[in-house]
Amino acid sequence: MISDPRHIRISDYNYPLPDERIAKFPIAQRDHSKLLVYRKGEVSEDVFYNLPEYLPKGALMVFNNTKVIQARMHFRKDTGALIEVFLLEPAEPSDYELMFQSSEKCAWYCLVGNLKKWKEGTLTRQLTVNGVEWLVKATRGPIHGTSHRIDFEWEPLNPQPSTLNPQLSFAEIIDAMGELPIPPYLNRETQESDKTTYQTVYSKIKGSVAAPTAGLHFTPEVLAAVDAHGVEREELTLHVGAGTFKPVKSEEIEGHEMHTEYISVRRDTIRKLIAHDGCAIAVGTTSVRTLESLYYMGLKVMQHPDATEDELHVNQWEPYESDTTVSTVESLTALGDWMDAHGLEVLHSSTQIIIAPGYEYHIVKMLVTNFHQPQSTLLLLVSAFVKGDWHKIYDYALGHEFRFLSYGDSSLLIP
Repeated sequence: MISDPRHIRISDYNYPLPDERIAKFPIAQRDHSKLLVYRKGEVSEDVFYNLPEYLPKGALMVFNNTKVIQARMHFRKDTGALIEVFLLEPAEPSDYELMFQSSEKCAWYCLVGNLKKWKEGTLTRQLTVNGVEWLVKATRGPIHGTSHRIDFEWEPLNPQPSTLNPQLSFAEIIDAMGELPIPPYLNRETQESDKTTYQTVYSKIKGSVAAPTAGLHFTPEVLAAVDAHGVEREELTLHVGAGTFKPVKSEEIEGHEMHTEYISVRRDTIRKLIAHDGCAIAVGTTSVRTLESLYYMGLKVMQHPDATEDELHVNQWEPYESDTTVSTVESLTALGDWMDAHGLEVLHSSTQIIIAPGYEYHIVKMLVTNFHQPQSTLLLLVSAFVKGDWHKIYDYALGHEFRFLSYGDSSLLIP
């Protein structure tokens, strides 16, 4: 039985991080960033483009192919007040793919900046897309947890004859009027360069409001070197939510509510994991959270074969309350069989998993990750992976001029 981490004090996971060590911009060449290598207690450093040399031939490396959307939208009231609407997750339709295809209206759960200035009514904004003038409307709906439901509608300002009516998808709207949401700790405005540098080179599926930053170091050349080294690559999707930046404010982590994030995993990915004895190298903590959640989803379908995709949601403390005597391959096999029985080629579900010291990893055997904020749940995840040896890693990084956080350097962790 896994030990329960609820009473871990977050203050035990603090370290001094001077502002000058936070990378405000990435280096010019992604794969020339520094790489810290932690192998069974020993620490060394290298350059990121040499990463493939440390990977075992025949291994499976898993990447998160989510794409950051321009989630920060601004409207100005007649009074001149500027209202920011920050897209968090789809409300209607709730499916990300269908959401971005919406051509007349949709609804999102959003954070609202300057809320006190938006008591009621509908906000509007005009924009031009492909030579056509459009009016976009945003109407405030009910509170949803810490966010609000915002209903969006849009229409052309100069309607054409019905046979010529233009179409505009919500994806095109946010591309035209949204702003890329870079992390708040960068303390700067988004720049045009961020549209490229804050996306991984393999990003495909729109939906994140923050990048899976371990992947920012990869270039086509490094990916080709991974292939040449005999490492198999696989992709999954976890849409990173704004909750990834949510600080732990409670003294013990029992008082911290983890955010929910939405995942998509192909049936073929499950097959490949099984073929690799349920073992993988994870690129980034988002890949870790997705992969490890699959184990617990497999346990659920073993107990409840008629469960729906939504019912496979992994709750925050579930790993610490589950019987984990089932092998990883058994669990993944059960999950794959359940997908087959339900005719699913892609699993769409969600996870709220918190990985903290006391957690036993089931699938992830090696991890590529950046350096995380003090007193964060991501630092807890790293500590759990290296069996509490995170101080050695972070002390080395601080003492050897490594750059921290989203645009900073990375590490390869081999416990």
